[in-house]
Amino acid sequence: MRGLPLPDLVWVPCFRQRDLVAASRWARSHDIPLAFDPLISSYDKQVDERGKLDAGSPRARKLLAWEQKLFRLADRIIADTSAHADYFAEVLGADRAKCAVVYVGAEEALFSPRPMRAREPKEALEVLFYGSFIPLQGPGTVIEAARLYKGPPVKWTLLGNGPLRAACEEQASGLNNVTFEDWMPYEQLPARIQQADILLGIFGTTPKAGRVIPNKVFQSLACGRPVVTRSAGAYPDHLATAENSGLVWVQAGDAQGLADRVADLAADRDTLPQLGLAAGETSRHNFSESVVRNQLGKALEGLRAVRD
Repeated sequence: MRGLPLPDLVWVPCFRQRDLVAASRWARSHDIPLAFDPLISSYDKQVDERGKLDAGSPRARKLLAWEQKLFRLADRIIADTSAHADYFAEVLGADRAKCAVVYVGAEEALFSPRPMRAREPKEALEVLFYGSFIPLQGPGTVIEAARLYKGPPVKWTLLGNGPLRAACEEQASGLNNVTFEDWMPYEQLPARIQQADILLGIFGTTPKAGRVIPNKVFQSLACGRPVVTRSAGAYPDHLATAENSGLVWVQAGDAQGLADRVADLAADRDTLPQLGLAAGETSRHNFSESVVRNQLGKALEGLRAVRD
């Protein structure tokens, strides 16, 4: 690296907490600002999300102190939602003024709006969940909602794999309205989303589930499909109260609420294309690549002055 020209910025990407000390040492020695894009907190993952460590245990306290020290090293901390920025400040001791929100978004070259395909009046609608079957996503809530469902015919499809899939398959035993599909190549995912009528987000009750906007929500909205997902403080405030955003909210872990919302949508299936258009507009105005670029530009403003 000694032969390379000095950069304007050192960027430590997601999941690389272990590199931050060395990156900070090098950046400071060359008078270069440092940005840290953690995406997730190691402490949050081990204590709150996975429950592997008790918050009061020596190992958890040591992990928290280690990560707090890391977050103080960065000149700018990138958070994927405002709720995560608040968490970084309140729990990890980051300077909130140094935290900037940049949404994850969806690749517009892959995920773009497509009209819903016409179905016969009595043809079952498809409700699609896809993911890695982790507690944050709440796939068990989806299975229970399918069990409780009372409404026009729908088929519930769960696509993907992960720690909870086997348990979900056992939970779905005897349900004729639930099917499972394995992962497909990523570039085929947009077309699979566009085959469905209603997309499902996440329904987990873990603290982190309330601080994220999952990839699948960005992707499904970008494809112009209505999304039913748990309410969370991670979303822009105006979307929480908007009536025609393409987002339909339920409470975390509320299987009956999910079943009821899907039944409402299926009973008024003629409005789904309009909801799909609204979903595409929500994506374009709030989460598009142009919005993300603008957020990133603002996040990097003034960084040079940090060390001047």
